[in-house]
Formats: sequence, C-alpha cells, structure tokens
Amino acid sequence: MSAALDNAELAEAVRMLRDSAAGLASRGGDRRRVRALRFQPPGFDPAVLAAMAEQGWIGLLLPEQKGGAGLGMTALCALAEELGAALAPEPLVPAMLSGSLLAAAGADMPLERLVAGEALVLAAWQEAPSTLEAPGTPGAPRLFIPQAGGASAFLVPVRQAQGLELWLQPAEGAALQLEKTQDGGFFGTLRPEGGALLGSIGEDAVADALEQATLATAATLLGVMDQAFVLTLDYLRTRQQFGRPIGSFQALQHRAADLQIQIALSRASIAAAAALLDDGSTSRAARRAAVSRAKARASDAALLVTRQAIQLHGGIGYTDEADISLYLRRAMVLANQFGSAALHRRRFAAEAHDDMLGEDAA
Repeated sequence: MSAALDNAELAEAVRMLRDSAAGLASRGGDRRRVRALRFQPPGFDPAVLAAMAEQGWIGLLLPEQKGGAGLGMTALCALAEELGAALAPEPLVPAMLSGSLLAAAGADMPLERLVAGEALVLAAWQEAPSTLEAPGTPGAPRLFIPQAGGASAFLVPVRQAQGLELWLQPAEGAALQLEKTQDGGFFGTLRPEGGALLGSIGEDAVADALEQATLATAATLLGVMDQAFVLTLDYLRTRQQFGRPIGSFQALQHRAADLQIQIALSRASIAAAAALLDDGSTSRAARRAAVSRAKARASDAALLVTRQAIQLHGGIGYTDEADISLYLRRAMVLANQFGSAALHRRRFAAEAHDDMLGEDAA
C-alpha cells in the first residue's frame, strides 16, 4: 500500500472501490448474466474483464511506476468481496497474480497490455492439487488454470540451475485441455512448450504473489457467503408456513445466528491478514500464518453457509433453477483454489509455531 495513504484516505479508497464494483457487478446482481455465461467458453465476458481493467482493478496492487494504483490488500479484499457477492465469473484475481509476477520479472510490455485489458495473461504455476508451491518443474503439466480458454498467453515459471525463470507461452497452438467446473467456468491443463523467456524471478516474489492471490480468494469467498446469507434471510422473511413467516421460528433463527457468526469471524480474519500484509513489517512466517488462517476459515465457512442456505430454502433450494444454488457452486470451486482448508490449517500450525520461535525468513 502507498505510504501516502492514511486511514481516512484508505477508507475512502475502499468506499470508492465498492461503489465502482456496484456499477460493473452489483451485489444484487444480474444472475441472468451469470447463468448465460455458465459452461459457455470461455466462461466469462471478456468485455466486462476489459471494463475492470479500465477501472484500474488489474493493477490495483502494482506501484504507480508500473501503471498501477499503488493500493494494498485491504482495498483488494474489499473489491474481491464485492465481486464474490455478485458471482462475477471474470478471472480478476488470476489476472492480478499475473500482473505481480510480470512486475517482479521486469516484463514491462506484457504487463502494460495486461493492465490495460488488451490481453489476458494467466499464470500456469500449479503442478499438483491443493498446493501453494510453484516448483517450476520443466515440462510438467500446469493444472487448474482458471478460465484458461480466454487467455491470450500463459506465464510459466520454470526452474533452472540458476533459479526460477518466467516464460510467456502464447495460447494459440498451446497444448491446452479444458474441464468444466461446478460453477459453470473452466479449468485448464497446460503442457508447457517453450515460448519467450521474460527473465528470472525470485522465489520470494512468486511466494508473495501467491499469498496475495490466496487472501483475495478468501475475500471472494466472504462475498459469496455473505450474499447467500442475505438471500436466505430474505427468503425466511417472505416464506409463509402455518400463517406466519418461517423466519419467526426460533429454531431457524438460531441457525441463522450461527451462520452470521461464521461470516463475522471470516471477515475479521481476512481484515487482520490484509492489514498484516499491508504493514509489511512483520515476519514472513507471521504473514503466511495470517493468510492461512483467513483462507482456512473462509473456505470452511463459505461451504457451511451456502449448504445451510440451500437447506433453509427447503426443496426449491436443491434445484438448479434456484439462484441460491449458484452460490454453493461458486463456493465449491473457490474453496480449494490456492490451497484447501486442510492445507492451510497445517500451514498455519507450522508457520505460527515458527513465528513464536522467532524464525524470521523475511
């Protein structure tokens, strides 16, 4: 985050981001748009992603000299929450991850095109399920690339004797396989085949970019569960049984209160992790522990809230025609992106222990 921003300025920047998000992807959202894009390649609207780029969202974390806004994780998490609540399928967080990697590698030309919305470059870093490591194994298939069918190129970290190199592989002619996801999008599996060498990239830079994407995904899950809860409360207030709204039944009120607590705890852990990353003065172990705590909680809570929301809607909630089902589907896909809850619980235990011992890898 820019050091020039004080608390009041940051609060105003966050408010403006939420307002601008409402213009492109409202919380109350046009879920007809989401339904129309489901299972139709590339799974999102390139024009909407380009509009997000025009708003400066792809470069939100980048310094101003790199064409970015110079904001931090608190601002990004607010934006990601709004997009999660709107079920926006556009791959903004993956695009921002690519922006961070390109900036770290000093690849200014592809970075400029990405930030301007002229090209969608997606990072092909993952080689195994539920991991937050980018080993860069030469020739190994890169898995779970979100909305890969809409990419113009892929960023492929490759390990050489001297360290990690970042390669830019054009999407045209690439060995790419697409698989449908529960929410109507697509994951891509890429078999790396050369491309253009952009330069070397530090492993810490890759790790930091993945931490940011992980926390932004947790914030997206927060938006998903929060809006699912809002829809459920509306349903409980309007659905009549025995001559009165079902929301007046004490048993359902208790269930709703439990869900609200889970949402509040997730929001608090995400806000704390974002503040820690923006501060930057704490140990690397402490930052990783905070991100893992937020992601584990958000993944578990989002699945709990959306599943309970389905049940509280009754039989209609189990149908694909019910909008509430869209939120469960999105939570199921996002919950394991950038590491499952189980992985992050293990990592939290390890990193929090290391931090208590004073092991500072920063």
